[in-house]
Amino acid sequence: MDEEKKLYIGNLEFGVTEDEIRKFIEEKGVTVKEVKIINDKFTGKSKGFGFAEFETEEQATQAIEALDGKELNGRTMRVSKARKMQPRTGTGRRDDFGGGGFGGGKFRR
Repeated sequence: MDEEKKLYIGNLEFGVTEDEIRKFIEEKGVTVKEVKIINDKFTGKSKGFGFAEFETEEQATQAIEALDGKELNGRTMRVSKARKMQPRTGTGRRDDFGGGGFGGGKFRR
């Protein structure tokens, strides 16, 4: 997706579908090229946000103006230009906790 034509859509109701988002956008008079809801890789359920791509940067700007702050299925959407994904840093481990284990050594009855 071209970053200038791609929008982040947040605060989505967890049951909303890509087709519902597409229809909502097109009802506002903007043609959308692609809609993608992001799902949790383990549960398969929506994470409550997604992305929409448009043919032109002007359409993306129109969509922000038409959609940001609007309600869809009881949730107020947050719409903005998508940002490039930043590479993750660190090991993913939490360093603020000490060792592990149960201590003690011997098993007692």
